[in-house]
Amino acid sequence: MVPALPLRHLRRLAGMKQLHLADLMGVTQPTVSRWENGTLPLTVEQTRALQTIFAARPDPAQDAALKRLVETSMAPVHLICDRTHRLLAASPARAADWHADIDDYLGRSLLIYASEEILAAEARLGDLGWHDGQLASLAFDTGANGDPDIPIRPGAMLWERVTLSDGSSGRLVTSFYDRAA
Repeated sequence: MVPALPLRHLRRLAGMKQLHLADLMGVTQPTVSRWENGTLPLTVEQTRALQTIFAARPDPAQDAALKRLVETSMAPVHLICDRTHRLLAASPARAADWHADIDDYLGRSLLIYASEEILAAEARLGDLGWHDGQLASLAFDTGANGDPDIPIRPGAMLWERVTLSDGSSGRLVTSFYDRAA
């Protein structure tokens, strides 16, 4: 069992809010507070999960390298926060597909632009074990979304889950379609 004071200390050293740790652990913020003040003991599974979360220190250089790889990719690819769908980075090929300035969309959720097929795939992720780490990638076909600013073309799509340096998950989204179409 992780004692109360060390958990609070580890969380603060990681620069993490209670709410973020709660999201990573799949619990509420008051649960994290009770763990930290010692009024609620941790299970063995929760202790192991916390050890995994705090095993790697956040490395902004690691995230910067991933962002740079996405931003220099020749493929139509973008990186989003897996939980919130906020845009973190996009390749020039993705920017060429979109009729909007990428900078205007950084930090904004792209879920509102999803096609029906993307929404259906998103709804299946829990059943497929995506959020539990049992599935690291998912390929599926999507249709168009009909949006003039952030269009999605019909074709194959690949989602790949990546771990960001703060322990949260990102999603690398790659499209495969006929570029001439």
